[in-house]
Amino acid sequence: MIFLKKKWYVIQTYSGLEEKIKESIEKKRDTLNLERLVGRVVIPEEVVIEPSKAHTVKHMLSQKSKLHVTTGDEVKKGDLIAEENPVKLRHDGVVETIRNYRKIVVETLDSKYTKIYYIPEADKIESGIKSGVKIRQGMPFAKNGEYICEMDGTVLESVKVKKVIIKKDDGQEDVYYIPLKLFLQSRASKGKEVKKGTEISEPLNLRAEFDALIEISDRGTRRILKLVNIKRRRLFPGYVFVEMAMTDAAWNVVQSVPNVVHFVSSGAAPLPIKNKEAKVILRLAGLETVEKADKKAATVDIEYEVGEVVKIKSGAFADFVGTVSEIHPEKHELKVMVNIFGRETPVVVHLSEVEQV
Repeated sequence: MIFLKKKWYVIQTYSGLEEKIKESIEKKRDTLNLERLVGRVVIPEEVVIEPSKAHTVKHMLSQKSKLHVTTGDEVKKGDLIAEENPVKLRHDGVVETIRNYRKIVVETLDSKYTKIYYIPEADKIESGIKSGVKIRQGMPFAKNGEYICEMDGTVLESVKVKKVIIKKDDGQEDVYYIPLKLFLQSRASKGKEVKKGTEISEPLNLRAEFDALIEISDRGTRRILKLVNIKRRRLFPGYVFVEMAMTDAAWNVVQSVPNVVHFVSSGAAPLPIKNKEAKVILRLAGLETVEKADKKAATVDIEYEVGEVVKIKSGAFADFVGTVSEIHPEKHELKVMVNIFGRETPVVVHLSEVEQV
């Protein structure tokens, strides 16, 4: 069998239909067993975080929790990010009390310390005590005014829990706080004799609430897992990139897909993109390693001017030459206009990733 060399081509479609086109091409390729002619299909995207608008969520976990992510990882909504083992009884005993409580975790404004409060639900928790809400020292957690916040901070968690008290054979008590949704009532009902090692909760499987960037910090006996909401923005709306050997069969696979307008071409012939442009596409899609510059080496002084021509020496757009359109000294970044398959495209680069021409 002869394997033809594949090149990267650009097809035009309608903005918003890129993902549907990608799936249709891949399905048709696989159905017809034409992987030798049609390879990868890519929609270049960039991750966008707007610090002033970024939605964040924090979870407090034990040091024994199993993490499926590390700091800097990008996750999609629904991805499993951490697991906590089920709660097991430490001793034999009898279930003496089961009551509904609220577990409220407050984090100081500098994010260095946390404090946990356990408050009976019967005392009617203030409705404004929710995750992410700022709270001041002296503010009450419940309407009866008995439970007071002891520091300025942010509510990290406000979770309904079951307070379970086990009276041991020696008369002493073990106290457990189990998340309401995980509590196994059948194994720890009031008055029931229970054995050491009995699991009274389900394991916790923590999943990402939204597409996010992960940040993890250790706080002694606990871990704080932070999710920062991210959005993925199409770099080239209305365009899909296809790796293929340009034969009649391959052309028909792509061109026969509904809503494919045409190939980017020179005259009537589809025009493959340049090798360095193809590298950018692969890097942005995570299919090729991106060389990372040492950003600590950047100086505070900005030696560039708007309109100046610079060369990008590392990152996804390495080896491209472009014109500086914006300067952001506080972030040590430049916005550079580069030409990719005939289009002026703005890219943001760190000072350490460019050099003067």
